[in-house]
Amino acid sequence: MSLQIFYHPFYSALALPERHRFPLAKYQGLFERLTSEGYPLVRAPAASTAQICRIHDKDYVAAALAGQLDARAIRQLGFPWSPMLIERTRHSVGATIAASHHALAQGCGLQISGGYHHAHHDHGSGFCLFNDLVIAAQSCLDEGRCEQVLIIDLDVHQGDGSAALCTGRRDIITLSLHGEHNFPRHKPASHMDFPLPSGMEDDAYLTTLAEALNLALRLYAPDLILYQAGVDVHHADELGYLALSDEGVRQRDAMVFNCARQHGLPIAAVPGGGYRRDWQQLIPLHMSLFEEAKKRYG
Repeated sequence: MSLQIFYHPFYSALALPERHRFPLAKYQGLFERLTSEGYPLVRAPAASTAQICRIHDKDYVAAALAGQLDARAIRQLGFPWSPMLIERTRHSVGATIAASHHALAQGCGLQISGGYHHAHHDHGSGFCLFNDLVIAAQSCLDEGRCEQVLIIDLDVHQGDGSAALCTGRRDIITLSLHGEHNFPRHKPASHMDFPLPSGMEDDAYLTTLAEALNLALRLYAPDLILYQAGVDVHHADELGYLALSDEGVRQRDAMVFNCARQHGLPIAAVPGGGYRRDWQQLIPLHMSLFEEAKKRYG
């Protein structure tokens, strides 16, 4: 087994309006931290238009790539359009695909960005233009690398795009633990949803997660896990509403990796959400994902 982490320098290169809520600088900070500690980093390829169009509406993809989304679509996305947005997104999707391929070959792959689970078939939402998780799952299925993918989404916000894109499917299974009273307002049904009350702390969260993982692996037989490891479950997150501690976030990541190892399943993981004006406080939380992976696969 060998661990690889995919990245691209475009991750923090996007120009955003002053005081924008998205903590874009955290990706560069995370890259610098991982580099300083000697993690194996690999520059990510860009996803192809054909790979993106396996999941998203062709007209939507064409409009997004050409900068022809209307004002309403841009508002719903939450990012201003620019050529860099497209390049950044292509490489972020490509990194999740590459991490998934590496996981299937070597046990575990990660990337520094990703987790764009609010992107739907024909529109973007919540800072998510294209759904890298479902695109990566589809790529692995199309290439015959696996037969059933389990997306474990532990971001505080339900992965409504992933849920909607995978409705009725048996080859991509969606599992979501999320804040019951948080964005999005409308939450399409995942294959398994665990809505959580505001203020939930470590013990209750980890007990629920253990039950959810156990149930998922009794009901389904995945041969690949894609893990969305948002740290917006933390008590200090500005868009969160749950109340996990630093150690709770780490134990959550450890539990998912242990589950994958116990069942002999390859796992690809992405950092997902985390929202603080002081973005540097997010770096130690995101690092738990990479540190726990390194303990088992490094």
